[in-house]
Amino acid sequence: MKVAIIGTGAVGAASLMALVMRGCATEIVLIDKTREKAQGLATDVRYGATLSPSVTVRAGDYADLKGAALVIITAGVNEKAGGATDRSDPAGRLRLLDTNVAVYKDIISQLDAVVPEMLTLVVTDPPDPLADAVRMMGHSRVLSTGTYLDSLRFGFHLAQRFGVSPHSASAQVLGEHGTSEVFVWSSAQVNGVPIQALLSRRPKGDFEEFRREVEQEVKYANISIIEGIGASQHGIGMVCARIAEMILRDERAVIPIGRYHPEHKVTLSLPAVVGRAGVIETLQPELSKGEQDALMRSVDALKAAIGRMKI
Repeated sequence: MKVAIIGTGAVGAASLMALVMRGCATEIVLIDKTREKAQGLATDVRYGATLSPSVTVRAGDYADLKGAALVIITAGVNEKAGGATDRSDPAGRLRLLDTNVAVYKDIISQLDAVVPEMLTLVVTDPPDPLADAVRMMGHSRVLSTGTYLDSLRFGFHLAQRFGVSPHSASAQVLGEHGTSEVFVWSSAQVNGVPIQALLSRRPKGDFEEFRREVEQEVKYANISIIEGIGASQHGIGMVCARIAEMILRDERAVIPIGRYHPEHKVTLSLPAVVGRAGVIETLQPELSKGEQDALMRSVDALKAAIGRMKI
């Protein structure tokens, strides 16, 4: 099946590599405002792709999107270039919104001229209000990568601290992919054992300190990565490929992913069933009173961001 990637910068390239390695697509079309850049990336990757399951990788234009099951949009200004790498800045990724809305206006107008009903995955930061911008531009079939990567990071750091495999830890981050994200500690567990129960068995099991440390690691992971290698790209690239795989294979896997919620009037992440049609169903999680309040604060932050957008 065909997948398209619009934007061949660091995240677009990482998404392409992950798609090729997972072997879930038979054709991948790369589109970039600089055709030579897309062509160069396609040429580079297609040689090594002979070692992976059969896939055609090529540069193209918007007309080549016909017949694709999914388009992944990674184009736009990233956190480093957009000045969103200050840990003390409460705006975080939202600082990039106005710049990237302008980028998306051109992309969506060209996309809708060819395939107005295309299922679209927004990856560019900040993905949730950008998905709302896409919807407000008239393109209704849109998802954001949301807090899927944040949830993987949450589970990883829990597993690391308890000395177990990340596959054994289950933890979710909901709401905004940004500074108002909500860590669902009430259901976080290691193979069915609640985190607080595990901490109570340890000497000096200070839950609040443990919680603070883990949340800081997750919230500012992107900035730490950028400080090391200049861009946060590989983790989100692998997430994009995994979401594409769920869609192409109609897996009906349940993950936190960004979609528009009419009751909140914003795109945000809640657990959802993902398959060929995109999000098939949203599952309402049981949250503590504090987590529910935090989710509403996240909704308010996203509403405020949308209110400032100029579409």
